[in-house]
Amino acid sequence: MRSGDDGARRSQASVHRRWRHQRVLRQSSCRDAADGHCLLDMTPYRGIVSYQPSELVVTARAGTPLAELEAALAEHGQMLAFEPPHFGPGATLGGCVAAGLSGPRRMAAGAVRDFVLGARLLDSQGHILAFGGEVMKNVAGYDVSRLQAGAQGIFGALLEVSLKVVPRPAVVESLRLPATQDEALRWFGQWRGRPLPISASCWTADGAADGGGAVVLRLAGAPPAVQAAREVLGGELLDAAQAHDWWESLREQSHAFFDRGMPLWRLAVPPTAPALALGPTLIEWGGGQRWLSGHYDAQAVRAAAAQAGGHATLFRAAGRAAPADGVFHPLSDGVAAITRRLKQELDPAGLFNPGRLVPEL
Repeated sequence: MRSGDDGARRSQASVHRRWRHQRVLRQSSCRDAADGHCLLDMTPYRGIVSYQPSELVVTARAGTPLAELEAALAEHGQMLAFEPPHFGPGATLGGCVAAGLSGPRRMAAGAVRDFVLGARLLDSQGHILAFGGEVMKNVAGYDVSRLQAGAQGIFGALLEVSLKVVPRPAVVESLRLPATQDEALRWFGQWRGRPLPISASCWTADGAADGGGAVVLRLAGAPPAVQAAREVLGGELLDAAQAHDWWESLREQSHAFFDRGMPLWRLAVPPTAPALALGPTLIEWGGGQRWLSGHYDAQAVRAAAAQAGGHATLFRAAGRAAPADGVFHPLSDGVAAITRRLKQELDPAGLFNPGRLVPEL
């Protein structure tokens, strides 16, 4: 939140006036950051509002810890289909939706936005807006609740989110198959055309210097389907503990590939795109998500991603300055126009996360 101008101060006062009676922010704090912005801590506003296991729907406040939410779902044999990363014990539902990040299961289940049913949002005038669910208020015809996924909080402060949840699979098994990057991409293409219960896939060089590496697959579903897929795919069956640790290291980026001292690029490209030959790469989502670790020219990486039909994000700068056009791939003209329109409608004061998603907003 921007704290330097009168409009922002008026909006903050409005927020506190409206919420003093509702006791929403009674434990929250607003701190001035080094860059002059006010940091609004939403973590005290937590808890599951409603959960209907039979309807596969849960509504929770933005500050609800992801671990707490996932534990409640697990008690009923359910889960968040998009397998969100936590990146630490402080992960919350609001942060999960605002970041819009999905884990290894995204290739089979869908992204965060695909499971958002509704949301409550605090705008820059202190109004609480409801989208989706029983109350629908669209802006310019857009599904605003789903647009919060990956918006980095630029439209307002998320208060509550309603999500569709799914049953946990009966059986989960993981396989490891030696492969080069080209072989892995070819196999991914072949497997996409077959009814195989693959819930996650990854290729990594595994430290091989000869172009080799390995594909790791996760199968999930009914026992007969998983057993049949194992017979078709072959490979080495990983024991349950080893497989759990592998997929967790991928989701939480604790795998050795994700060297914290190196810049990390995330490239989202069509799964059919060939190897990009940019440098050390880890491939997920059947070829649709590619991680690039190392020091690279931003324009060169983005040009390669665009040529393949995708886009590139500087996921972690590792102490280096962000590119002049921001960490996110520049938006297309059409998407940029829609984003500006929504920002003007929901946050005309420019109070929330200025410059976070788009440098000029």
